[in-house]
Amino acid sequence: MADALLVRLKQLIVDTLKLDDLRPEQIPDDEPLIGSGLNLDSIDALELVVQLEKEFGIKVRSSEETRAILSSVAHLAAYVRAHAPADKLPPLP
Repeated sequence: MADALLVRLKQLIVDTLKLDDLRPEQIPDDEPLIGSGLNLDSIDALELVVQLEKEFGIKVRSSEETRAILSSVAHLAAYVRAHAPADKLPPLP
C-alpha cells in the first residue's frame, strides 16, 4: 500500500505548480525536486512552500531549509511528519 502522505504531497506538487503533463505517480520519491529531477526553480519552490504551510500548518524558516526539505519527496514527507500537527497528517500505512 502506498504511503498516503507521499501520494498527497505528489498531488499537491502537481496541482500547485500546474504540472498538467505529469501524473503524481510519475514523481520518484528520492529524486531531487529543485535543479535536476523535476527542475523546479526558486519561484516554484516558494509557491510550493506557501501551499505546504497552508495545508499542513508548518513553517519553513529559511531558503536553506527550503532547499533541504525540497531535496526529494521523501525528505519533504519526513519534514512534514516531524513538524505538522497530527490532525493535518494522513494516517500511516
